[in-house]
Amino acid sequence: MPAKDPCKKQACAIQACLQANKYVESMCADVIDDMRRCCRIYGANSLCCSGFKDPEHTERKPST
Repeated sequence: MPAKDPCKKQACAIQACLQANKYVESMCADVIDDMRRCCRIYGANSLCCSGFKDPEHTERKPST
């Protein structure tokens, strides 16, 4: 049995958020940031990260 993908939960959360918000990416910034963090940690071990681009400078900065 193949190992569970460590970033599948985040990938599914992105899809659910986008669908719920009529595919407006800005409404899903937090879940997209979660996926970026997961891919930084597990990228080589996650099939979900294979097509997910993560330019580090694009992660949303926390608002103050």
